[in-house]
Amino acid sequence: MSDLAAARARYVAMIARRERISSPRLLEALAAVPREDFLARGPWRIKSEAARSYRLTPDADPVHLYDNVLVAIDARRKLDTGLPSLWAHFIDVLDVKRGNRVVQIGAGLGYFSAVLSMMVGPKGSVHAIECDERLAARAAHYLRGYGNVTVVNGDGCKDVGEAADVIIVHAGFPHPHPLWLQSLRPRGRLLVPLTQRDREGAALMITRRGKGFQAEAVQQIRIFPGQGRGVTALDDRVADWWQRASSLAPLRFRGIEQGLPSDG
Repeated sequence: MSDLAAARARYVAMIARRERISSPRLLEALAAVPREDFLARGPWRIKSEAARSYRLTPDADPVHLYDNVLVAIDARRKLDTGLPSLWAHFIDVLDVKRGNRVVQIGAGLGYFSAVLSMMVGPKGSVHAIECDERLAARAAHYLRGYGNVTVVNGDGCKDVGEAADVIIVHAGFPHPHPLWLQSLRPRGRLLVPLTQRDREGAALMITRRGKGFQAEAVQQIRIFPGQGRGVTALDDRVADWWQRASSLAPLRFRGIEQGLPSDG
């Protein structure tokens, strides 16, 4: 086994053990998708989950990418790739199935789009929406070999296309957007990080159940803010309400009014 193959095997085993991944298809996808195919050529600026600053890899050997590290996309903006263990956990919780239509709000450079592509298979699809034009172009280029993935440069708060089985939001917002709820198919699942202006918050999973929805907290998170999210003290209070309420018990509601659950 080559050094790279061994590093990739350790990477998958680490994620499986740390997050107690239940989906064999997710582990197969993580093992099959080359992380280096979704980044510029190295060396790379990387950092661990708890690190405050980046370190530069000693060379451009992809073996350095097969660890639980963030890789800088734009270090000046503190915009990084997703932490592998964190997003693997979220994807596992969402129970992505073969044939599902998955919508991503925020595609980054497309690594997790490729992972999801393999999970949903040829009869499923991944619709990746990226608001940053340059990132969208790069992601589309990297994903050109994945026939069931479409990459769109657009606003995921305005249009997500047709109804989805799974919507996964890769940026922080103060509350779930009504469009995302309306776009869920029956039993559809939405994963959304609800954060304050300091990027801190909690990821919630919201499931469509009958005529309403059920929300529950999944994990604390720190994440890059979504484009167009609120930036006032009121938005922080709304995000804080969701985090506190959903951590106590699952929330059941029928809609969203002024950012908060409504039975209307």
